[in-house]
Amino acid sequence: MDEKYLQLFVDETSLTNQLVLGALLPEKIWTPLPHFFQTWLRNYTAGTLVYFITSFLWSFYVYFYKYNVYVPKDAIPSRKAMGLQIYVAMKAMPWYCLLPTISEYMVENGWTRCFSRISDVGWFSYALNLGFYLILVEFGIYWMHRELHDIKPLYKYLHATHHIYNKQNTLSPFAGLAFHPIDGILQAVPHVIALFLVPTHFTTHIGLLFIEAIWTANIHDCVDGKIWPVMGAGYHTIHHTTYRHNYGHYTVWMDWMFGTLRDPSEDEETKKM
Repeated sequence: MDEKYLQLFVDETSLTNQLVLGALLPEKIWTPLPHFFQTWLRNYTAGTLVYFITSFLWSFYVYFYKYNVYVPKDAIPSRKAMGLQIYVAMKAMPWYCLLPTISEYMVENGWTRCFSRISDVGWFSYALNLGFYLILVEFGIYWMHRELHDIKPLYKYLHATHHIYNKQNTLSPFAGLAFHPIDGILQAVPHVIALFLVPTHFTTHIGLLFIEAIWTANIHDCVDGKIWPVMGAGYHTIHHTTYRHNYGHYTVWMDWMFGTLRDPSEDEETKKM
């Protein structure tokens, strides 16, 4: 890519920095910072907001507005449990935000296969490549997650931090980002690896990274949406109780292909017998 085209990425990230940081922070805090650190601060600020807004609204809806409807009242997590999840997530958040910041740096320097405008490739190519991107991400997250369980030191020193939440009354939307920071980064790395393999729309890539925060909040609420083939909270709750099933991220397909799928409806039938 020539410098003129790469400048489109820099202009886009600079504008996003100005819009987000300019709306939330005094200029004297962020304008003196180099571009890389402005981008990190924007990701940190936006990531924190997305985490709290999503988790608070979803918790309010499930636990209070729909009290005893989706989740039995004796299975609602305590404020202490949710407070601990917030504490773990916020300790990790500064480190999580390094990943999108580094990915943006690599894109700005032309090291990836990102493109700036959908018109550069056309809508058909955009949609096709987005499909390939999502398949790679799904495959990568499945195996990264599975190895975080299968490789004992990785589980003991990294992933076990997240699996202290192993019952319905300890899981909540706030648990979605309650990971050891290295664990959380490792599970998001497939998003960045895909940039080197598949032509990817830059803004779509950044948007998908932030959608992760919303998605992980959703799959930790213990509410089974029963939308096949989505790997929703019903499947993920089983993962937190058996430790050996449902490693997938968005869909059930990887677990189905590799023999680790366990269906919530089968669990319900077993309980009734």
